[in-house]
Amino acid sequence: MMLLSQVQTPDVDVAILLPMLVLAVGGLLILTFTSVMKNLPAWCITGWTVLASIVSIITVIPLWDRWMDEGATSTIADSVGFDGFSLFLTVVIAVGVGMASLLSHSYLEREELAGPELHVLLLLSGAGGVIMAFSNDLLVFFLGLETLSMAVYVLAAMHRRRFESQEAGIKYFVLGSFSSAFLLYGIALLYGATGTTNLVAMQSVLNTTVIVQDGMLLGGIALLMVGLAFKVGAVPFHSWTPDVYQGAPTPVVAWMASGVKAAGFAGLIRVLSVALRPMVDDWGPALEAIAAATLVLGAFSAIVQTDVKRLLAYSSISHAGFILLGVTAASSRGTAAALFYLASYTFLVLGTFGVLTVMGGEGDSDHSLDSFRGLARRKPLLSVALLVFLLAQAGVPLTTGFFAKFEVIGAAIDDGAYWLAIVAMMAAVVAAYLYIKVIVTMFLDEPDEDAPSIDVPRTAAIVIGLAAIVTVVFGIFPGPIDDLARDALVQLAAGS
Repeated sequence: MMLLSQVQTPDVDVAILLPMLVLAVGGLLILTFTSVMKNLPAWCITGWTVLASIVSIITVIPLWDRWMDEGATSTIADSVGFDGFSLFLTVVIAVGVGMASLLSHSYLEREELAGPELHVLLLLSGAGGVIMAFSNDLLVFFLGLETLSMAVYVLAAMHRRRFESQEAGIKYFVLGSFSSAFLLYGIALLYGATGTTNLVAMQSVLNTTVIVQDGMLLGGIALLMVGLAFKVGAVPFHSWTPDVYQGAPTPVVAWMASGVKAAGFAGLIRVLSVALRPMVDDWGPALEAIAAATLVLGAFSAIVQTDVKRLLAYSSISHAGFILLGVTAASSRGTAAALFYLASYTFLVLGTFGVLTVMGGEGDSDHSLDSFRGLARRKPLLSVALLVFLLAQAGVPLTTGFFAKFEVIGAAIDDGAYWLAIVAMMAAVVAAYLYIKVIVTMFLDEPDEDAPSIDVPRTAAIVIGLAAIVTVVFGIFPGPIDDLARDALVQLAAGS
C-alpha cells in the first residue's frame, strides 16, 4: 500500500492536447453516429469532418497566444509539448484534413464508395500527425507516426474495385513497415547512447557530455534518418512514392502529399535540428547529400512521365528536396523557410490533386497527359486554376511557390551550402520544363473530338478555388504567412 501511495500520476494539461483530441474524437464520433443511424447523409459526414478540422484550428489560437506569452510548455511527464513550430504545423495538418475531406465527398459518390471510412481515417491520421508535431519524446513520436501510417495504409487501398489501389496499399504497408522498423531501431540505439528517449534530456546530454565511443549514437542517428526520409519521400527511400501516388485514390494522394508530408517533416526538424543539433557535423553532410539527390532525381525522373499523377509524384519528391534545404541549414531561418514551404505547398498540392480528382473520371484512371489536351477550351476556369498551381510549383514570381523556393535557397546560402543552392536552382529549371509540358498540352493542343465532358462538383470547386486564391494572394503578399513562420520557432520545454 505504501508503494502504491508513492506513485504519482503525471499532470495532464488538457488544453495542450485539444488540437489532437478534437480530430481523434471527431473520427470516433463519426463511427458512433454511423453505427446508430445507418442512413446518415454523406454531406453530414463530410461537414462533420470539415467542422472538426476547423475546431482543431480554433483550439490552436489560445495556445499560440500562450506560446507568445510564456514560451514552450510540456505535459504528461514532459513527453508532449507545444511551441510555435508544432502549432503552425497543426494548422497545416488540419487544413489538409478538411480540404481532403471536401475533395473526397464527390469522389466517393462517383466511385460508389459511399461510407464514413475515408473521413474517419483522415481524422485519425490527422490526429497522429498532430501527435508527431507535439511530441517531446521519441516514443510518443513513434506512436503518432504509427497512428498516422496505419490509417494511410488503409486509405491508399480504399478503392475496392481498382487493382492499382490494392497494390498501392500493399506496397506502402510493406515498405512503410520496414521504415518503421528502422526508426524504432534508431530510437533504441539513441536510448542506449544517451540513456533517454526524451528530446529535452537528449539535447542536454549531447550538449554537456562528450561521448567518446559514439558508434551507437551515430548508428541511431543513421537509422532514424532512414525512417524519417522514407516518410517524406526523400531519395534513396522514395521508391514507393510513384507507384503509391499513381494507384491510391486521388483525394488520398492529396492528403499524403500535404498532411502526411508535413507530419514527416515535423519529426525530421524537431529531432535533427533541435534534439540532435549538437551532432549537426555528423548528420549534416549526409542530409545535404540526400537533399541534392532528392532534388536531382525528382526533377529529371518527372520529365519522362506521361501519366500526370505519376509526374506529380516525382515532382513531390523534388519538392521534398527543397524543404530539406531548410532542414540542413539547422537555423531559425531554415526552419521558418521550411514551414513557409510546407504551408504554401499544402494548398498547392491540394489544389493540383483537386483538379486531377475531377479529371480522373469514373474509375479514377484517366490521368494520362493526353486527357488534358485542350482543357482550356473545355473547362477554362479549371485550366486557369491548374495553370496557377503549376506555375507556383515551378517557382514563378507572384506565387507562393516563388517565395518558398527563394527562402529555402537563401537559408542554404546563409549556412554556407553554396553547392546545394546551385543544385536546387538547376533542379528548379529542369522541373519548370515538366510543368510547361502540361501547360502547353492544356492551352495549345486541340481537344479530342470524343473527349468526355467534365463535371466539377461544388465541393471540389471550393477546394480548387480556395487553393488558387491562397497561392496568388499570399504569393503577392507573403508577409502574413512568413511572419507566422518566423515566429514559429522550435523550442523544447521541460516542465509545465
